Parts: sequence; C-alpha cells; structure tokens
Amino acid sequence: MNNTVRIAASIGRLVFSSDSAPVSLTQASLLLLRVVLGTVMVHNGLDKLSDISGFAEAYVEVLGLPFPIFFAYCAALTELVASPLLALGFLTRPAALGLFSTMLVANYHHILVGGFSIPSIELSSIYAVSFAFFVIYGGGKYAIDTLIANTLNKFLGNNAENIGVAQPARVTISQK
Repeated sequence: MNNTVRIAASIGRLVFSSDSAPVSLTQASLLLLRVVLGTVMVHNGLDKLSDISGFAEAYVEVLGLPFPIFFAYCAALTELVASPLLALGFLTRPAALGLFSTMLVANYHHILVGGFSIPSIELSSIYAVSFAFFVIYGGGKYAIDTLIANTLNKFLGNNAENIGVAQPARVTISQK
C-alpha cells in the first residue's frame, strides 16, 4: 500500500470513526463541557433566588406542586450548589443527577405550558441530556472525583490486607 492510500485511509478513519480521537483530547473535551455547563447553570439559580416568589408563582404553582416556595428554593439551591460541583468534577454524578432532575421538571413545565414547541423545550432538553451523560459517565479523567478515586485505589491497593478488604484470588491453571 503506498503512502497516498495510507493517508487517505487515515483521514477516512478520522472522519468516519467515532472513537478515533486521542484519549487526552476526548477527556479535555469532557472537561470543557463540564466547566461550561456548570458555569452557565449558576446564573439560573441566581435568577431564581433573586425573585423566589415570582419563580414559585410562574413555574412551580403551574405544575400543581404543593409548597411552591419550598420547591422553588430546592431548584435554586440545587442549581447554585450542583453547578460549581459539576464544573470542578467533584461529586459529579450526584451533582449531575440533581441538575438533570431540575431540567426534567423544567421540560415538563415547558411542555405543559407551551406544548411540544421546540423553541420552548430545546435548551432544557439539551441541558437534561448533557447532565444525564455526566450521571452515567462521571466527571472524566480531569476531575477531582478521579483524583480521589485514584488516591483511594492506591490506599486500598497498598493497605488492603491491613484493613480487611477482600482481595481477588489468584488462580493458576496448569496444563497437563
């Protein structure tokens, strides 16, 4: 195979293959997505807190939920606390789950009020799917969660027999 064919094949794999990006580039993209999502979601919580009774009346009461002020605070505080956690990659899955939940409620509200109108549900749908991804995948390689998990693995790997953690048995199969 000559060099031209190899280059064309490499370019074809790069264009058509979904997993051809280097791991570091993929992980850096996840970091960027996490930071952008976490950063831009903070303002939603701040907006809710700036007029909590207005938010409760316009959004929560429309859903028919009891205690609208309480649930308005729950939504605002979830967005204020979970968004920076997501951006940092600390407690990523629980933070993303809280944000995913608020976006599901937002989607329900938009559908209830405006029907299946794309302009009214598109942003909350994009947020919901993005948060669902981080609930499933976690924070990625460049997250505080990963640093903690690696530290725990080193600690448990070195000291497992001292603290009573079960180790996998090593089995050797011999051929006769």
